Amino acid sequence: MTTVRINASDAVSIETSALIIGVHTTPEGPRPAPGGEGLDQALDGRLAEILTTMGFTGKAEEVVKIPTLGALPAPVAVAVGLGDAPEGGYDLETLRRAAGAAVRSLTGTASAALALPARTAAEAEAVALGGLLGAYDFARYRTGGDRRPPVGELAVLSGAAGAEEAVAHAATLADAVTLVRDLVNTPPSDLWPARFAEIAQETGGEAGLSVEVLDEIRLKEDGYGGIIGVGQGSVNPPRLVRVAYSHPEATRKVAFVGKGITFDSGGLSLKPSASMDWMKSDMGGAGAVFGALVAIARLGLPVNAVGYLCLAENMPSGSAQRPSDVLHTYSGKTVEVLDTDAEGRLVLIDGIARAAEDEPDVIIDVATLTGAQIVALGWRTAGVMANDDALRDEIVRIAGEQGEGAWGMPLPAELRKGLDSAVADIANLQPERWGSMLAAGIFLREFVPEGVRWAHVDMAGPAFNKGEPHGYTPKGGTGALTRTLVAVAERYAGNGTSARAV
Repeated sequence: MTTVRINASDAVSIETSALIIGVHTTPEGPRPAPGGEGLDQALDGRLAEILTTMGFTGKAEEVVKIPTLGALPAPVAVAVGLGDAPEGGYDLETLRRAAGAAVRSLTGTASAALALPARTAAEAEAVALGGLLGAYDFARYRTGGDRRPPVGELAVLSGAAGAEEAVAHAATLADAVTLVRDLVNTPPSDLWPARFAEIAQETGGEAGLSVEVLDEIRLKEDGYGGIIGVGQGSVNPPRLVRVAYSHPEATRKVAFVGKGITFDSGGLSLKPSASMDWMKSDMGGAGAVFGALVAIARLGLPVNAVGYLCLAENMPSGSAQRPSDVLHTYSGKTVEVLDTDAEGRLVLIDGIARAAEDEPDVIIDVATLTGAQIVALGWRTAGVMANDDALRDEIVRIAGEQGEGAWGMPLPAELRKGLDSAVADIANLQPERWGSMLAAGIFLREFVPEGVRWAHVDMAGPAFNKGEPHGYTPKGGTGALTRTLVAVAERYAGNGTSARAV
């Protein structure tokens, strides 16, 4: 696994396999950003000429490697574009993405020094986090060699006050995101509900979390009809996992609820095969919740936090739930199932109702819930809905600070009628496809007790990158929203900085 450290050396003297510098676009051509001037001096002021000759302009995330030919201890220099030079401080997400793009280009390299702008602790953290996330590689199932990270060791060149602590914070966040990415990328043959629960017990226990697992017997006894209904068609029975962290100085509590469908075939309302190959990612919400709780515990935040992982495998069989079945949910309300592929909301409502019993200050559910989110907002932007506009806006703002795209969405009152059922309290799907992301949020809201602040994050697209890698984001599982949930906890702990929380 890639490690990171602070190093106060300059770019000219550090012993490393590769030196990474930032480069800006200017009317006169590419120019080194703060931290990279030493390379230009070592090359007798010819860096801009070399980069221009190679067609490098300095646009954001553009990467080029050049040999140093003995001018530096590092045999290779990597120039990464930062775009136009800022008038004030650097945008932290620009630094994260630049570091990630540069590190991704160095597969198999023993070490790299990041001489990107790191004049403040916040900038140093951004550089470290981007580099660590860019170093991710899921090679568990590849044969012919041991799993090897793209870069073994990273050094962030910075003498800023507080940089050591900031980089340690980045390492904890990167470990949490890596955990989530690994879970999302694991094939469903190796990650079924009970196995996910075991991992939560093992890893959560090591982090200091208390972990409680409800198996299918307890779920039936206690009335979790939504989770049981979704999972009853699979030979792998469902689980509800409660992970909790408490701090003796905490005065506030946050509750996170994650959709954890370890594989989603659609059930009897079977998905088209082209929509099924990436449905191992349908547990991304539960992954993000678990990764966030692990990070919160390891950071020792003075906040109480509880997470619910609503785990099931949605499969078609003779025992599967049928369209027109009615479920008796944990809240006491009944739900008519019109479409078994609208299953995520069925497991979430049991988790939300249970989380409310913990009497938290806020409940946030995170889910790869609807294809409509991708239609409305694309692959990189999550939709945020809430029963409190201020809470919705706060989560959007926190996500933006973390570089995790999110956009506030409404819950229009007129869509509620489309969820009316002739036989139950509510139906799990509206008959029209228009506004279906919003209708799903309205459905969930029906199960939030009066007076409880609640938000719903639909991240169907952001949880899994089906395209090419970009910035610090790999192909496959992204670990999306994990950092946002940690930042929310920091906000409620009251110890966040502007670089980490509101």
